[in-house]
Amino acid sequence: MRDGFIRAAAATPKIKVADPVHNREVVCSIIEEYERKGVELLVFPELCLSGYTCNDLFLQEVLLEQVREELENLVEFTKGKKMLVFAGLPWEHEGKLYNVAAAVCDGELLGLVTKTNMPNYSEFYELRHFTPGMETPVMTDWQDTQVPMGTNLLFSCRENPKLTVAAEICEDVWVPCPPSIRHALAGATVIVNCSASDEVVGKDSYRRELICGQSARLICGYVYANAGEGESTQDLVFSGHNIIAENGTRLAESGRFVPETVMADLDLERLNAERRRTTTYPAADRSGYQTIRFSLASSEKEQQETGKLLRYIDNRPFVPHNEQERSRRCEEIFTIQAMGLKKRLEHTGCSHVVLGISGGLDSTLALLVAARAFDMLNIPRNQIHAITMPCFGTTDRTYQNACQMTRKLGASLKEIDIKVSVTRHFEDIGHDISVHDVTYENGQARERTQILMDIANQVGGMVIGTGDMSELALGWATYNGDHMSMYGVNVSVPKTLVRHLVRYYADACGEEELKAVLLDVLDTPVSPELLPPENGVISQKTEDLVGPYELHDFFLYYVLRFGFKPSRIYRMALQAFEGEYDRETIFKWLNVFYRRFFAQQFKRSCLPDGPKVGSVAVSPRGDLRMPSDAARRIWMENLERIQ
Repeated sequence: MRDGFIRAAAATPKIKVADPVHNREVVCSIIEEYERKGVELLVFPELCLSGYTCNDLFLQEVLLEQVREELENLVEFTKGKKMLVFAGLPWEHEGKLYNVAAAVCDGELLGLVTKTNMPNYSEFYELRHFTPGMETPVMTDWQDTQVPMGTNLLFSCRENPKLTVAAEICEDVWVPCPPSIRHALAGATVIVNCSASDEVVGKDSYRRELICGQSARLICGYVYANAGEGESTQDLVFSGHNIIAENGTRLAESGRFVPETVMADLDLERLNAERRRTTTYPAADRSGYQTIRFSLASSEKEQQETGKLLRYIDNRPFVPHNEQERSRRCEEIFTIQAMGLKKRLEHTGCSHVVLGISGGLDSTLALLVAARAFDMLNIPRNQIHAITMPCFGTTDRTYQNACQMTRKLGASLKEIDIKVSVTRHFEDIGHDISVHDVTYENGQARERTQILMDIANQVGGMVIGTGDMSELALGWATYNGDHMSMYGVNVSVPKTLVRHLVRYYADACGEEELKAVLLDVLDTPVSPELLPPENGVISQKTEDLVGPYELHDFFLYYVLRFGFKPSRIYRMALQAFEGEYDRETIFKWLNVFYRRFFAQQFKRSCLPDGPKVGSVAVSPRGDLRMPSDAARRIWMENLERIQ
């Protein structure tokens, strides 16, 4: 276990019905194979040591004795193996037969989890042989001692209590109130299911939705191991349909009708963070439960040898990769932004808005949102006042794009060259105009904001902010300059998503000339254009100064959404951006991210209003209530330890 990830596997051995010796041998061979692959939690199907389809052979003493002997052999085999194993078998206790899942780790039988819900309908006749399991644990004889037996058992890892495992068996998850619900409410973060679910037409889709849905509802990992080839086909066929899910996401799924083992790395820290932030998820109540400790301690060398994480890490977490889903998401976000502005216009009685149009991505998106909001209100678009304010850094490319786009959208365009006024301002404060420092840059931004505010007063309108969430996270905005507005429509849209929103509009607008302008905006380097161009080309590229936005958006997502440590985000970024950025580059910009994120909170503490569109936002009134003078020391020290 490393960085809060646990490698889990669901296995379907090819068994022989009523041959516990063969079945145990196959189970042990799988344990041996997947120990080498770093698996720490391995789940086998229901009654796999005997076979689920033994029917009345379950009443034969010789079968029950041999199963018990093979369980002893299995437990002995796991000595020295840092792996928690669940395997199904029939178990006799006080004259009754129970369907149980044995929890085994490092040469010890930890407990026997009983099946609670016995299907006795259609093709199932389990009550003919088995007694419904007790919820409250009892002690059952095992070798020269006793072990706990019952449904309400929790298996908690000594090294990382965030790994707390509980089990249910097959039908248990199909009932209206599965045991896994109370398991999770008692603190289980991973549910395992030893199952023998036969295959009929269409059942696999329902099974998949059931397991993924249960993992989402309970905010847990779910490892589902199903019986397969080798079970009797006298009346039924079992497909070995194995599934590993996490909080609604399917991490791994086997093919059907072949004995197969699937693996995935469950993210315990992510699950814990999600439960922690969801205030409607109750605190763990373990009353009525017995907790059993186990150990998965391994050396740092063994942890390193597990290699890459067996899970997909999205390097663009804000942007859906599926084109259809991305288009749907873009349309939804546009609507949220426009509805937010629409409400503000209605409330204030404004029928005019003012915004600075630069020919860059953010102001383009703000103008598109304003146009949609005005259409919703049936207000003429010419009451959108787009102001272009060229100065020392403005290039002809961005200027022309700003003008053409405004005209194509039917908004009013006004040009105010601010070179003279900014030059006079520098003279007034005694600043040498040849010194291109922060005063030189911010003086232009604040002059533009003053103009926008004054024009808004003239027309009885409001200034629309154009800055995006990525810029606010990094503090890449001039305080009381472009940082300020009367309503910020892009305030919770990350830069990587801004690009796709503009592209979506370009593809959907149906106007070729407007589309051509928007595509050229997309092709223009991101820049505040506050420094003079070189040979007419943009000289000041934002990503050269603060780093690639795709990296910063990745960092931002995992810092705010889950509160992960810098060292963990670094490890995830190495895998997510493999082949795009090297280790040194990722470390450099992660360092910059934390430094700027902490230092620039004062700008976020006084943000204008703006609509939240996704699960991450930086509004001081909503998602990020952070002190402006918080120390970043422990974050930086954690980051330094990985070098």
